[in-house]
Amino acid sequence: MNKFTDLAPRLASAIVGGALVISALLWNEWSFFLMFLGIACLTMWEFYRLVRLQSYVPIRMLGVAIGALLFVFSFLIEYGVLESNYYMALFPLASFVFLIKLYKKNDVHPFINIALFYLGILYVAVPFALINILVFYNGMYSYEILLGLLLLVWANDIGAYFTGILFGKTKLFERISPKKSWEGSIGGGVVALVTSLIISKYFVGLNQLEWVIVSVIVVIAGTYGDLVESHFKRTMQIKDSGSAIPGHGGFLDRFDSLLLAVPFVVVFLKLF
Repeated sequence: MNKFTDLAPRLASAIVGGALVISALLWNEWSFFLMFLGIACLTMWEFYRLVRLQSYVPIRMLGVAIGALLFVFSFLIEYGVLESNYYMALFPLASFVFLIKLYKKNDVHPFINIALFYLGILYVAVPFALINILVFYNGMYSYEILLGLLLLVWANDIGAYFTGILFGKTKLFERISPKKSWEGSIGGGVVALVTSLIISKYFVGLNQLEWVIVSVIVVIAGTYGDLVESHFKRTMQIKDSGSAIPGHGGFLDRFDSLLLAVPFVVVFLKLF
């Protein structure tokens, strides 16, 4: 059996999708803004759609709207157009979910649905909002840190994919993701580390040691991000979160590693 049967659609989607994302990053801050706002909204919508497969009904439109506003506010605050106190407006807006659920007579799991509503914001919207800190890290828009982070995530994924297929024998976390192996994870880590050294030669936003540390964060947090999403899908009893990206599944499948890696990278850059 050919181990690379799904390689063609994966490769085609990766090239097209990667080209679109990189082009948006390179063009200017507004093309970045529109691209990542759209990705954030589609990923949140997908998350809430999957939750509904288990007969839970979080308020999807409100959740996506708050996630979108969080991204918009984060962008404008980092851009210097708004003051940070505008974040306060999101708290009363998010609390409307309690009032809405009071009037939902047929909701048999109101507090589970409220919890899932907030989970979508925390799991998806917050990491996407934190991305704005990366692109304005040095006080003005720069694509280098985010693009470098994306390249490291992709390098880790590609390295783990091919190494796992060719040499994978020892299961990494069989209960959650039977296909993942220690050999694949190590291979992905090596490729990400080498990529970080190459990036440090061309992207001057961070020094070489910082890029190496970011690559380590990506390998560890990104791998766990993938496992968390696999656990989520296994709970839902589905293979992929969607079919929007041929060969990769849905937006949640494609950005699961980034969702967990971004908060750790932001904390590292801001605090250490």
